[in-house]
Amino acid sequence: MTKPAVKIAALEIGLNVYQPSRARDPEAIESLRRLAPEVIVVAAYGQILPKEILELPKYGCINIHASLLPLYRGAAPINWAIIHGETRTGNTIMQMEEGLDTGPILLQEAIPIDPKDTAGTLMEKLSALGAKLITAALPLIEAGKLTPEQQDSSRATFAPLLRKEDGLINWKLSAPEIHNQVRGLTPWPGAYTFLDETMVKILETETLQGRGEPGRIHEGMQGSLDVGTGSGLVRILRVQQAGKKPMDAADFLRGHRGIEGKKFKTEQRTHGTKV
Repeated sequence: MTKPAVKIAALEIGLNVYQPSRARDPEAIESLRRLAPEVIVVAAYGQILPKEILELPKYGCINIHASLLPLYRGAAPINWAIIHGETRTGNTIMQMEEGLDTGPILLQEAIPIDPKDTAGTLMEKLSALGAKLITAALPLIEAGKLTPEQQDSSRATFAPLLRKEDGLINWKLSAPEIHNQVRGLTPWPGAYTFLDETMVKILETETLQGRGEPGRIHEGMQGSLDVGTGSGLVRILRVQQAGKKPMDAADFLRGHRGIEGKKFKTEQRTHGTKV
């Protein structure tokens, strides 16, 4: 267990920090009641707040959610937006209620998803945007200048908590789908496959035109590592073998003479589909 960055920053400037393990614990609720907050701001908290907390502040509980709600409700909106090939996302400032990310929208701002964005780089962009939006929203909330807008639940999609198993590559998918999976699961939990029963993490890829048997490995021009998929080719740029440091494809090939024609293991991945 390590201290989160917010806690470290707060302690450095002398703020009191209370970190309950469960928001529903009576002691946690009573500690908030004693503080008598005017507003509670939540960002990527990971727990659903009980009604007693939601109704406690004068202006309620405000969540900074990293998607354009009602799209991608849930724990991993950044990852699933990339995995599903979205080209834009954003932040939503919303009034919290008992449902999972179902509350009224107070403020939204969209940004494009760069084709080279990973979940890590996009998270940095949305973190900065979320800080800007909540700073703008709070005085507007106090002044009564933001009108809550109910979400259209018929348009909702779900972004479930990621599992390590979500990283297992199914080479029968198309090249763009696999490429987006790699991007969306970087840096965690990481996309991976198996070669001769040894796990290999796929760190960076690009897509190519062409055809090949799903999972079949080809040594391309200038030491490139190309793999067949259900449609198109994936060129692997960087990999990491179990117990070793990340390396580029050329270094990987130098350590695997005769890899041409071998196959990465193909598995089916079903978790995390759109609903």
